[in-house]
Amino acid sequence: MSQRLIEILTDSFWKILLPGLTVTVPLTIISFSLSLIIAIITALVQYAKIKVLKDIARFYIWVIRGTPLLVQLFVVFYGLPNLGIMLPPFPAAIIVFSINEGAYAAETMRAAFESVPVGQLEAGYCVGMTYIQCIRRIVLPQALRTAFPPLSNELIAMVKDTSLAANITVTEMFMATQRIVARTYEPLALYIEVGLIYLLFSTVLTKFQRFGEKKLNTFSGREEK
Repeated sequence: MSQRLIEILTDSFWKILLPGLTVTVPLTIISFSLSLIIAIITALVQYAKIKVLKDIARFYIWVIRGTPLLVQLFVVFYGLPNLGIMLPPFPAAIIVFSINEGAYAAETMRAAFESVPVGQLEAGYCVGMTYIQCIRRIVLPQALRTAFPPLSNELIAMVKDTSLAANITVTEMFMATQRIVARTYEPLALYIEVGLIYLLFSTVLTKFQRFGEKKLNTFSGREEK
C-alpha cells in the first residue's frame, strides 16, 4: 500500500465517520422510532379485526413491501414536487424510511401479537380490564418481548439501507465517500473503508441486541419462577 493511499484513508476516515455520527445515526434512530409507532398501530388494527381498517392496513403493507425502497425515495423527493410538495432531503428520507420500515415491522408485530395466548386477554376481561387496558398491560409487553430479536435485525438492516439516502442528496456516510472518491480517484480502498465503518456500526448494534436478549431472557426466567 502506497504512502499516498495510507494518507488518503487516514484523512478520509474521520470525514466519513463524522457524517455517520451526525447524519446516518440520527436518520436511523428517528426513522426507526417512527416506524415502530406505525408498526404497532398497523398491527393493532389487524389484531382488532375491524374489516375496513384491516383492509387499509393490508393494502399499505402490500404496496410498501412490494415496491423498492429506492423507488419510494425517488417518488417522495423527486416526484412530489410535481404536486407542489417540496421536502428537504433529510425529512424526505425520514418519511420514506419510517413508512417503509413500518410496513415490515408491522408484520413482525402482528405475528408477536398473535403469539400471545387468547386466554390471557380473556383473563384480563374477567378481572374488569377494558380492551385498551388488556392490550397495554397484557398483550403489548409480551408482544414487544417476542418481537425484540427480529426488530433488532431490522434496525441493523436499516443502518445499511440509509446509504440509499445518498440518491436524494442526503450527506450521510456513503455520499461523503462518493465525494472523496471523486476527488482522490481511489474507489476500491474508500468503498471498502466505508463498508468497514458500516460493519462497525452493525457490530455495535449486534452487541446491544445480544445484551438486550440476554436481559429479556433473564427477566422471563424470573417471571416464570
